[in-house]
Amino acid sequence: MTMPTLDDVAREVGVHPSTVSRALNPNRAQLVNPETRKAVEEAARRLGYRPHMIARGLQSGRTATIGVVAADLGNPFVTPIIHGITASLEVGEIMPVIAETQDEHERFARILDHMLSRRVDAVISLATRAGDRQILEDAARIAPVVVAARPLPESDLPQVVHDDGGGAAMAAEHLHALGHRRVAQLRGPLDVANFSHRAEAFTAACSRLGLAEVEVPETGAVPTIAEGRRLTEAMLKREDEPPTAIFAHNDLMAMGTLAALRDAGLRVPDDVSLIGYNDLPLMDVVTPALTTIRYPSREVGLAAGELVVGILAGEEGRDICLQPSLVMRDSTRPI
Repeated sequence: MTMPTLDDVAREVGVHPSTVSRALNPNRAQLVNPETRKAVEEAARRLGYRPHMIARGLQSGRTATIGVVAADLGNPFVTPIIHGITASLEVGEIMPVIAETQDEHERFARILDHMLSRRVDAVISLATRAGDRQILEDAARIAPVVVAARPLPESDLPQVVHDDGGGAAMAAEHLHALGHRRVAQLRGPLDVANFSHRAEAFTAACSRLGLAEVEVPETGAVPTIAEGRRLTEAMLKREDEPPTAIFAHNDLMAMGTLAALRDAGLRVPDDVSLIGYNDLPLMDVVTPALTTIRYPSREVGLAAGELVVGILAGEEGRDICLQPSLVMRDSTRPI
């Protein structure tokens, strides 16, 4: 079956093909009489015509595609961020091209090269680690780059991030208010700025509030359930008495902690209170329901998409920082 062409739509309406081209181009449609534009749109729908995006890109210098780079598409933290980005881009009729780095620097570099060779109009990075700054700043010399979800300290690239330090302090303050005085934190990989900010802020808040922080010498290589279990088991072997409360740097690690505590015969929250971070889906239906710090994932995605659309329209890039909130459930209790 032959796809209908712009000439077919023009014949259907009785106008020149250039008029059809203008009427179906969001950036030029205002140049066409409203009645003619409506007739063209109806004919295009009736015939099943679709604009030739490659040809339009050659005319405009744009491809109407944005590269979105995630670390792990299987991580439930990432999904609502991508939903938010997609919703923002749809307003501008822009399509995301999505890839994952699997948290490997060389793979990240290859993905950026591939996306830029395909002439994406901009890149949104959700996968940034400390060692990725140079490749992102190099990419920004070719196309706009927005850093989202994972901050990139000391970079001038526009960023959409979250107050991780404020969220970690909120976790310490919650445990202090419940009467806990001996606590521990399970840290994610510290070359991801979210986790380094959480680690520093939680320790500072413990010092300010007079909480004794049980040392957990290792950090998670990746922020997963398995790493949460491993770190908790290592801590329990080192300590004669477990802390009365544990702060895990994300909800997946908290689930690993919950499993390790159960294996050790410790009950949450009767013996040990547990607080996570992110408020992932289903954290309200696990047993016990997890107290956590809510990360505004979809809102971060929406803001990142809107920022990219604005930059492509000629607006200045800027930094956006969204705020955390405490979600109190059953996994923490007064001591």
